[in-house]
Amino acid sequence: MTKGFTNNGADRVAEVLAGHVDAGRLPGAVFGASRGGETQVRSVGAAAVGGPAMPPDAVFRITSMTRPITAVATLMLVDRGLISLDEPVDRLLPELADRQVLRRLDGPIDDTVAADRPVTVRDLLTFRGGFGMILADLDDYPILQAEDALGLRSVGPPFPATAHHPDEWIRRMGALPLMDQPGTQWRYATGSMILGVLVARAAGQPLASFYRDAIFDPLGMDHTGFTVPSDGGRVPPDCYQHVDGVLQPVDDGGTWTRPPVFPDGGAGLVSTVADYLAFARMLLDGGGGGAAGSGSGSGSGAGLLSPELVSLMTTDQLSADQRASGGLILGDRGWGFGLSILPTPPPPARGPKGYGWGGGFGTV
Repeated sequence: MTKGFTNNGADRVAEVLAGHVDAGRLPGAVFGASRGGETQVRSVGAAAVGGPAMPPDAVFRITSMTRPITAVATLMLVDRGLISLDEPVDRLLPELADRQVLRRLDGPIDDTVAADRPVTVRDLLTFRGGFGMILADLDDYPILQAEDALGLRSVGPPFPATAHHPDEWIRRMGALPLMDQPGTQWRYATGSMILGVLVARAAGQPLASFYRDAIFDPLGMDHTGFTVPSDGGRVPPDCYQHVDGVLQPVDDGGTWTRPPVFPDGGAGLVSTVADYLAFARMLLDGGGGGAAGSGSGSGSGAGLLSPELVSLMTTDQLSADQRASGGLILGDRGWGFGLSILPTPPPPARGPKGYGWGGGFGTV
């Protein structure tokens, strides 16, 4: 991207987003773009309805955009030889050994059969580990009721957060049968939470400190973590939802203002646009890192991940039937490791291609 195109493109994005602000669809936004060494981060609107201007370095609750970071952390341990993609998780997560599987998804949780094989690391990365969301009422599925009773908080919004420490959380998860045979069904998105426990055990340190040492510090992601930084004034005070066409604040219970009991590898992080650009540039550069700009997000990050594993992460891993069963969550996209893969239209059509994921509070 030439410098002129960067400026023109950023002006156009700012204009479009300002239109949404003026229409009352959102109070404000921050966006960034980086290509060919040129980076722009800009903001429009306000940090809250009727509040001060949105700062370009605002810290956002990125929720499910945590999942690609957890996938990278897992693959870094594969690179280091501490785990392998196709090994059963039983060695590090013995709580998940000898799985039982529901005979019927809507059946009693004690009506089960033995799993055909163990759950693997690859199963968790591709969300085919046998457990995850069912878009239905709690009362319709005994397995959802059982998950809720155990306080696992693995099949719904990231707040209120689970009250269980990682070891207790995974013990409780092991008390439930799987919804599906391992490797057969794409189901959002408990795999990332389980991977968080596995990564911490494989690395031999708490998840937050491993992310800091292995990813955030090398990439200069100074404002990314499981807790809002001390300069919390840069965090938009409210999340919003539309109620009868009007923006209404959503109380997140202060979830990100204090260290979590359970560091959620699926939806637990906060970050800035500049920080996440640095992470995205690392993937685009084949795992080699590289600065997306100056200041925050400017670490070199050289050699974080092998190009082969980045390629695998950003390649669709699902069968046609698994993509089709992804429903409203997956749409018509594929799934790699911790992120979605946009479909490439067949020639001669042209259209968007690539990979990514969004967060439930409006980040993408």
